[in-house]
Amino acid sequence: MPSHRIVLANFGSFGDLHPYLGIARELHRRGHQPVIATVPHYREKIAAAGFEFAPVRFAEITEQPDAAMMERILHLRTGPEYIIRELVMPHLRTAYADAVIALEGASLLVSHPLAYGAQLAAEVLKLPWVSTQLAPFGMVSAYDPPVIPFAPLLTRLHGAGPRLWGPLLQLARRGSRRWVRAVADLRRELRLPDTGNPLFEGGASAWGTLALFSPLLGQRQPDWPVRATQTGFVFYDGEEAALAPELEHFLQRGEPPIVFTLGTAAVHSPGNFYRESAAAAQQLGRRAVLLVGRESRAHVPAGLPDSVLVAEYAPFSLLLPRAAAVVHQGGVGTTAQAMRSGRPTLVVPWGVDQPDNAERVRRLGIARVTTRKAYSADVAMRELDVLLREPDYGERAQVIGNEVQREDGAAAACNVMLTLLASTR
Repeated sequence: MPSHRIVLANFGSFGDLHPYLGIARELHRRGHQPVIATVPHYREKIAAAGFEFAPVRFAEITEQPDAAMMERILHLRTGPEYIIRELVMPHLRTAYADAVIALEGASLLVSHPLAYGAQLAAEVLKLPWVSTQLAPFGMVSAYDPPVIPFAPLLTRLHGAGPRLWGPLLQLARRGSRRWVRAVADLRRELRLPDTGNPLFEGGASAWGTLALFSPLLGQRQPDWPVRATQTGFVFYDGEEAALAPELEHFLQRGEPPIVFTLGTAAVHSPGNFYRESAAAAQQLGRRAVLLVGRESRAHVPAGLPDSVLVAEYAPFSLLLPRAAAVVHQGGVGTTAQAMRSGRPTLVVPWGVDQPDNAERVRRLGIARVTTRKAYSADVAMRELDVLLREPDYGERAQVIGNEVQREDGAAAACNVMLTLLASTR
């Protein structure tokens, strides 16, 4: 089999980046040349992972976005529009030019949903490309509609079916076209055909789409793209992931703790999350680990007892299976790791896809959900007491964890990609 140079273009937090690193690792294992094309501030991380890096300026976001920017990104109502119109669209032409260079000598592009410039470059270069979606929220379906956090009535009508949701999603398609007007303009300049709204049908490649999430979180629906393949979750924690000695010692010297985390996005704007979480753990008489990132130590209360450990980061695949329960923000990367761990979870969604992911794990019977606004020590204590006291949550979580552990999303994704390349030769 010939060795292929395959470019994986992506943009976002670790929850966006890690699945592509997992695919890159599997491609490398099979003798191919993966290239990670993403924003420049991930250069060192990509190099440390041992992969080739190609800079593509999808957006001007620093490595440490401030709290004000993160609040806008994760705003329940306006967050998606802000991300697309104000962070991504102004840099579309720059991203396109960078991607043309990154795709030199490539056999295939694998594209994140927001990598519009790379998608256009592949079309101009007449290069096969595969679109991806990381969560059910992106595979917009009238048969399995997403949670609309600012419209609770619609959430209660989830089971109404395509007669209701079909027209509603059509309105959303028309209304959001203005968000991505820059894509339509550049397509015309490049003499590319109009393929529809890139937030909906226009974002699905004619070559195929990879749904990089477990069918346990969201099953295939009749209105998914015809050439969509569901792979299961793709995990990545680094080639030599290990727990810090201090954390390992903490885990060994007592009962399993409750792990509180906000992933790598919401952690930049934690509000009272860590203060209330620490108080809840103490009121429950439970040990706890607070994962606070590099920037959020100022939000951690002083004078915590020895039963509460504060850490910046830990590989979820090593930490979460050793927890009693997990409290997290509902990002799809964290949700996937929590599902695989086999531990019950309390989800406190911030924005974008997080409310939808939260509702899905709640329906699985492995989680309870509260809102960011309602989150307090008393609420967390009450919800965690139910999770830890009622055996159904733990038993169901273990069943789900065993099923997710049997998935191999990276291998399934690579099989699709390499079969496509074989058919195009």
